[in-house]
Amino acid sequence: MYKTNIFKNIALKVLSLSRQKKQIIAMLFDFIALTTAFLISWRLTNHRLALETSLLFAFLLLTNYLATLFLFHRFSVYKTVVRYLDLTVLTSIFASLFVGSLMFYLILYYFNIARPLALSIIFLASSLLIISGTRLVVRALLRYIHPSNLKRVLIYGAGSAGRQLSAALKRGNEYSPIAFMDDDLSLQGTKIEGLTVYSVAEIKSQITSLRVDVILLAMPRNSSQKQRVLVTELESLQVEVKSLPSFADLVSGKAKIDELRDVQIEDLLGRDAVFANPDLLTQCIIHKNVLVTGAGGSIGSELCRQIIQLSPKTLILFDVSEFNLYQIEQELLQQQSDTKIFAVLGSIQNKSRLLSTLTSFKVETVYHAAAYKHVPMVEQNTIEGVRNNIFGSLNTAQAAIEAGVEVFVLISTDKAVRPTNTMGATKRVAELILQGLNSQNHSTKFCMVRFGNVLGSSGSVVPLFHRQIREGGPITVTDPKIIRYFMTIPEAALLVIQAGSMANGGDVFVLDMGEPVLIHDLAKRMIELSGLEEKTEENPDGDIEIIFTGLRPGEKLYEELLIGENNVTSTQHPRIMSAQESFMKWEELHQLLGQLDIACSDRNASKIRQLLINAPIDFRPISSNSDHLENHH
Repeated sequence: MYKTNIFKNIALKVLSLSRQKKQIIAMLFDFIALTTAFLISWRLTNHRLALETSLLFAFLLLTNYLATLFLFHRFSVYKTVVRYLDLTVLTSIFASLFVGSLMFYLILYYFNIARPLALSIIFLASSLLIISGTRLVVRALLRYIHPSNLKRVLIYGAGSAGRQLSAALKRGNEYSPIAFMDDDLSLQGTKIEGLTVYSVAEIKSQITSLRVDVILLAMPRNSSQKQRVLVTELESLQVEVKSLPSFADLVSGKAKIDELRDVQIEDLLGRDAVFANPDLLTQCIIHKNVLVTGAGGSIGSELCRQIIQLSPKTLILFDVSEFNLYQIEQELLQQQSDTKIFAVLGSIQNKSRLLSTLTSFKVETVYHAAAYKHVPMVEQNTIEGVRNNIFGSLNTAQAAIEAGVEVFVLISTDKAVRPTNTMGATKRVAELILQGLNSQNHSTKFCMVRFGNVLGSSGSVVPLFHRQIREGGPITVTDPKIIRYFMTIPEAALLVIQAGSMANGGDVFVLDMGEPVLIHDLAKRMIELSGLEEKTEENPDGDIEIIFTGLRPGEKLYEELLIGENNVTSTQHPRIMSAQESFMKWEELHQLLGQLDIACSDRNASKIRQLLINAPIDFRPISSNSDHLENHH
């Protein structure tokens, strides 16, 4: 034990040296190793070291060492951290020594030294064994000195991505690959990179004996549907599951092979990438002046990211939040683009600010994403919700008409269909405003795009669940029966842009959201994919409990995308439908807006609610008036 501690102390002192000093030590060691290899080859071939041969020996040793030193530097052998020594470095060492041995042979042959081939072969074998072998021994000792709590990793996918991942993880200090798992029958039972390849069935029976901590999915080319099936199959193993970035991100350089991520909710939805129609994408954007309201928000910022890729002449970012506006402006300025970017601070409740912005930049296309969207927040702040979502939309639309905007796209929501909360009701009235204005005599084409929840947006349930799992629970679900449609933010933005290009005036476009998701099931699956167990009465020793908190003010169990059942027609895009829905005449709507304006000025939230209930929008609130200010009079 005492000797072991002495050895550790010496090793730690060497490790604490600067990199330059460690490289000098390595060079000195390699000189000793080459000298030893020379002596071994000289001795085994029965050569003697007379005076004349000693001079030749010194000449051979010096030239060979200088050549090897040059090649080691050329192949970055001395730059390699010994702890992360791999096959690539060992190959470089072999190549360098082989060239040195070849030069050794040519000099021996030139000086007519007996048995030059045998000398060279023995020298190559000896030097390779000493230099490579010693480095491997040092690597093993270093790992012994610095034992780390590496997570034992099973890699799903023994293809090229899996092999690259295994090599990358072995160089790191967080994961230790222990085996592969693959569906390919020809690979099962074989060894790759020294690791056994198992079938899925074998892993299920041996997951405990292998002591697997994490399963890493190394199949970046898989379709979303196949990924979903695979993730579902692994859920029952109660092991943390992570995956590689997508193949597109790897190829583009946005991500590296060892940048692992948690299995995303997108992997559970199982939808493949949205089809992009190039004509629809560029029609309203390329070489045009485009404005996005709410540019710093979840949807608005993603719209900006995708719009700038489509070469608009000018992109105007309009937002009331200075922080959000600054963030998206700085992000877009980092991109290589000829598009001129202007960040404009302003509120959609200020029509004159909107009009001056639209006219100054000669805006041709508007994407109106600015809105208050959090259901409980708008429920508790009714007046501001109406001012922003209804009158803000009215201001933006009227300013667009006055400025001669060509296309105006409203970002709407499934909560506008038979609304049960104030936020949904305000968005439905905003839809009616656009439909009403469309009937007037002007050149602006209005349309609205209606879709459900977007993943990762502020207030989304998915980041909330991730945070609650990290904190050890519990996960809060409002109701065991609540279901929601989900779509990723990039998916939604891509479809919004394409829908806008199909606008004829007054169109209501509805996005195909796929199958609805039971939120309770989503919570359970996220627990399982984190390698944890749900804590229940049947399993009191579980890790994360799910508790039901009751529906929030204005929240309903399920959302709908259509007001009528048989009023949908297909469009040029398979994921975008056009809904033919009834709307109010402008005269009637104008009267309603006037009454709402008076109620807002009077700070009368109850009156606002009653006006929305009486309006032909099928508003049926499921909670009592919970406006903060009115309830504290």
